[in-house]
Amino acid sequence: MEWILLVLLGVVAAMFGSIVGLGGGIIIVPVLMLLGPQLTGGEISHATAVGTSLTMLIITALASTLSYAKKKLVDFKSGWLFFMTSGPAAMIGSALTSRFQGAAFSLSFGIFMLLMAGLLVARDYLKPINREWPIQRTIVDAKGQEHTYGYAIVPALAIGFAVGLISGLFGIGGGSLFVPLMVLLFRFPPHTATATSMFVIFLSSILGSGMHGWLGEINYWIVLALVPGAWIGGKLGAMIAGRMSGKGLLWLLRVTLLLLAAQLICDGLTKL
Repeated sequence: MEWILLVLLGVVAAMFGSIVGLGGGIIIVPVLMLLGPQLTGGEISHATAVGTSLTMLIITALASTLSYAKKKLVDFKSGWLFFMTSGPAAMIGSALTSRFQGAAFSLSFGIFMLLMAGLLVARDYLKPINREWPIQRTIVDAKGQEHTYGYAIVPALAIGFAVGLISGLFGIGGGSLFVPLMVLLFRFPPHTATATSMFVIFLSSILGSGMHGWLGEINYWIVLALVPGAWIGGKLGAMIAGRMSGKGLLWLLRVTLLLLAAQLICDGLTKL
């Protein structure tokens, strides 16, 4: 029964995570921390939950990236640029995870999510920066629609570093920060931002999970149970996201972050 529940958890987390560009860790980490005894018969530390989640994100993000690539939504050139700093930063974040105590981790995770939710709520009142960036990109999706946006090297690398650090530290992929910044700062179309985010998450997760593995913070049995569901859920999520409007994606992300923030903050306060 535990294995069945873990497989289903992989499906739901990966499907939901790939829809909003988070990679599924936003569900995996809290569930493993809160329901560890029911799922595995023993407590799961936050560092192990993060390491396990980040390892699963490799599969989720790969499945999503392949599905998005078929729809020509992934900007690979921009993704490789972001990865130049997100990869090393993911390793740094992974090395720092175990230094947080249980309450401190839950509170910091919850506050971060609350800030990200606030950013997305404020998006209706904030307009994307109307600036001509030095690097202009144009992408034509599978429907033949053309989207133009742009960025500069230094801000892009800075965002990549932040995404990687959060990815390794919290095991959530970093898309909660990556997607809104891409949309607001660089005027990425929401679907392209989500798709490109999943590509960067895939690359960063490989390095971040490698660091967690070296530190012994991965439960490989749980990974084996989550992987089949993660592969299916990642592809299903990408299919569903392609049928949703950009506005629908952002509202789904807002509600998700608010609920998770409230849960983690309450959990952290009870552990103080």
